Amino acid sequence: MIEPATVVDCAVYVDGKRLPGTWTYAGALTEVRDRGEGFVWIGLFEPEKHQFHGLARTCGLREQAAEDAVRRHRRPTLDHRGDTLFMAMKTVCHVENDSPQTANEIVLTGEIMAFVGDDFIVTVRHGQHSGLHGLRTELEAEPERLQVGPAAVLHAIADRVVDEYLAVTDACEADIDLMESLVFAPRSEVGAEQMYLMRREILELRRAVTPLSAPLHRLVEGATPLVPDEVRSYLRDVEDHLTTVSDRITRFDELLTSLLSATVAKVTLQLNADMRKISSWVAIIAVPTMGVGVYGMNFDHMPELRWTYGRPLVLAVLLIACLVVHRLLKRNKWL
Repeated sequence: MIEPATVVDCAVYVDGKRLPGTWTYAGALTEVRDRGEGFVWIGLFEPEKHQFHGLARTCGLREQAAEDAVRRHRRPTLDHRGDTLFMAMKTVCHVENDSPQTANEIVLTGEIMAFVGDDFIVTVRHGQHSGLHGLRTELEAEPERLQVGPAAVLHAIADRVVDEYLAVTDACEADIDLMESLVFAPRSEVGAEQMYLMRREILELRRAVTPLSAPLHRLVEGATPLVPDEVRSYLRDVEDHLTTVSDRITRFDELLTSLLSATVAKVTLQLNADMRKISSWVAIIAVPTMGVGVYGMNFDHMPELRWTYGRPLVLAVLLIACLVVHRLLKRNKWL
């Protein structure tokens, strides 16, 4: 049996309306099959493999289902075998930070998996940010949508996931705009490290979003009879929104590439400016060093060696020489 903490919710829907009462998944499936109508929606959160086996046997899922439910998939996927549809989708969440300069993480990813049959849908979530309670409440407020069956829930989940993609790209766009303004601001301290972090997070977002296009397209094209034509027409809108997200991410990547090049160029210019300043002060210091070095030699006969005003004169000459070199370097904008 699946532990109660793992089962987030289990409900029976008939004519789009939730039946009252608390159900076990076995009791819910029995109720639906005895009635010959309705479907069951079972929501799980990060179940263990041994916990999922009983549910898999009750729903008639294939043996590989337990493995699919507990492991993280590298890419969104769609698999239709027999009378069961399996779909995995990546979820994303934007991490709020005071500034992109101080951020260690910008995008969090999770996963939602759905096992769909004629009279049931089992959703498995991985990640704290991917909750479906609000979505379930919205659907229960619109019974006409749930009358369609489990495919309507699958569409609603895909729609919610892609809407989250749009929200995350909006937040990332704001971060990138702020980063852009900082990069081109005078005396800003944005370094290449922050740019690489931002690009890494956008790459993680791309890995979550882009691969979903193929599974969605297969659903739209009618890859399974479990998804009726009515739902497939709604999935076309989801596919269009996903294309918009993919285009945004491509634009982000191009912009970050340009910003990274600008940041590297800015750092290089700053290093060159620092080296010019260092070289200038070395040249200024070299003048008194040479003078002191010459007069530090132990010779008996040197100009003005025994003259009372010899030392002040030499120091004055060295000071004037330093000022002249400083003025020349200042004029040439080395200082």
